[in-house]
Amino acid sequence: MKLLAVVGLFWLALPSGAAVRLKDIASFEGMRDNQLVGYGLVVGLNGTGDRKQSVFSAQSLTNLLQRMGVSIDPTTITVKNTASVIVTATLPAFSQPGTRIDVTAATIGDASNLQGGLLVMTSLRAPNGQVYAVAQGGVVTAGFSTGRGGNSQTVNHPTVGRVPNGAIVERTPPTVPPSGLLKLQMHEPDFTTAGRVAEAVNRHFAATDVARADNSALVTITMPKDYKGGTVMFMGELESLKVEVDRITKVIVNERTGTIIMGKEVRIAPVAILQGNLAVEIKTEKEVSQPMPLSNGKTTVVFQTAVGAKEEKARNVVLKNGATVEELVQALTAIGSTARDVIAILQSLRAAGALEAELEVI
Repeated sequence: MKLLAVVGLFWLALPSGAAVRLKDIASFEGMRDNQLVGYGLVVGLNGTGDRKQSVFSAQSLTNLLQRMGVSIDPTTITVKNTASVIVTATLPAFSQPGTRIDVTAATIGDASNLQGGLLVMTSLRAPNGQVYAVAQGGVVTAGFSTGRGGNSQTVNHPTVGRVPNGAIVERTPPTVPPSGLLKLQMHEPDFTTAGRVAEAVNRHFAATDVARADNSALVTITMPKDYKGGTVMFMGELESLKVEVDRITKVIVNERTGTIIMGKEVRIAPVAILQGNLAVEIKTEKEVSQPMPLSNGKTTVVFQTAVGAKEEKARNVVLKNGATVEELVQALTAIGSTARDVIAILQSLRAAGALEAELEVI
């Protein structure tokens, strides 16, 4: 028998006229985060490190010891207390040398747990090959693994850990310095919102030529003469401006979990929906066949299979002009529809052009 579980229906009230800060919907061009990556070793593990199969761990440990004046053959050592890891970090814009950032370490060999390990000094590089930070410190994992063989338990993911404030910035990242000509990049490109941003900036500074919308994703702003020498103050004032954002109407569907997320005001064209369910049930029972007394027969197991089909009567829902998705879901729920039924109906409505929103299936 096939069972359908209703996971959830959620309504999000996202008014299109809600005013938000400019810094929440846009960022200045050239002032962005930078990704760093490096290869390192985590030592001090309690026998949960890499095994002989991860030969690069032994080679890395040998190279580390050679730089410290200890010569050793990598084929003669066991590295079960050492794990090779990839270390990643995000370097914020304008980070100054000496500041600290968090790093994440993840195993690349067959180590089973990083709990209690110590990340040895690791260089973090940008895509251009330059070193911008150096990481070192104790690894904190959000999970643990205990026991052996069949009597073991693992909680969360112990092969990935963080080193809070574990990296020290060594070099300032390449960033476009603030100037009299600023460009705002919209996080969600939209012509209406970009036009409103330019209008809000011009209205705030009582001018008509301070800001202009170049396209749906870019707004160019010229700093007024009154702010000469105060670029940072001008940028801070821009970020605090309130702008009404125009959002695309969306219905988000997760078909794997049966979850639907939608706005309450999503409209549906006049439509009639006819829905019916067909349930097919297959049962297999085991019966024992016993031979007659004093016979040479053998006891056997016989499988008895029964197939049954049940089709429910079609249920009808009629929506008038101006109906919302909220009213649709309420009507479908009232007649016993599951979340997966609603998902199928929404997809059909979109195909028929009756759903006045963008349907996104994830």
